[in-house]
Amino acid sequence: MTEDAVVDGPDKGLDKDLELLTIGAFAARARLSAKALRLYDRLGLLAPARVDEASGYRYYRAGQVERARLVAMLRQLDMPLARIAEVVGAGDGPEAAGLLGAYWADVEARVAGQRTLAEYLRGRLSGRSSEMYGKFTVETVQTPAQVVISEKRHTLADELPAWIGAALGRLEEAARECGGVAGVPYVAYHAEVSMESDGPAEACVPVADEAAARAWAERRGRAWETAVRMEPAQRLAYTRVTKAQVAHPQILAAFEAVEEWMAARGLTATGPCRELYFADWEASGPGDAVCDVAFPVG
Repeated sequence: MTEDAVVDGPDKGLDKDLELLTIGAFAARARLSAKALRLYDRLGLLAPARVDEASGYRYYRAGQVERARLVAMLRQLDMPLARIAEVVGAGDGPEAAGLLGAYWADVEARVAGQRTLAEYLRGRLSGRSSEMYGKFTVETVQTPAQVVISEKRHTLADELPAWIGAALGRLEEAARECGGVAGVPYVAYHAEVSMESDGPAEACVPVADEAAARAWAERRGRAWETAVRMEPAQRLAYTRVTKAQVAHPQILAAFEAVEEWMAARGLTATGPCRELYFADWEASGPGDAVCDVAFPVG
């Protein structure tokens, strides 16, 4: 007799959910393969109810069928194993549904970013750069002189999103000591940031009190390469992008669109390019506008 054979276990006659099934019978009832069940066992996602010590045969309870099907469906969503374990461990109810919802929101954000990247790459590969840039509306705005506190770091593209969030968070917290936030936080790029080039990038937050800002910077010392400076009044050429478009390298299309627009009008950059973050990042969806990609121009 093989492990996959259907036999009557010693629990015959008990509650149907407690009925013991061989792996073959359980696989048929769960509409899965015995191979998949062995994998789920190995990964700690669905253990047999009993394993015969002598033969090594696996036996499952009929009540495990729904969990087996749930694991299979979650794997079809390409959910990482650790997150599958969290969902099935939460049982049925709002907690499990919330975990699934959070995972799927991450998937949609990633796909939205990949869609934008694919469009960008198709435009580049097909030589349709002008058509690609035409999707961005470029405008200009005059900004006033402002005091900014900043934090500078050499960083590669894959480290950039985490650093931006952390640095702007630290600076916005510090702004409480400097008269409060007095403008849109932004990140300036003093050199290219890519997978090969590490900038540096500079996170900046405008504040209301220059004297308090300079005192704050003196207390901070060189811990985070902090600085205070007066940003002059200037004209910015900018285009607005969504949360999905912010991801690297698709955001490069927005920068290139602004540069193309500037070149067509004989304008030159008078300072480092920048990203101005005017929206609540956590509360924004992939299609929501969150950032202006800009160049100071003269």
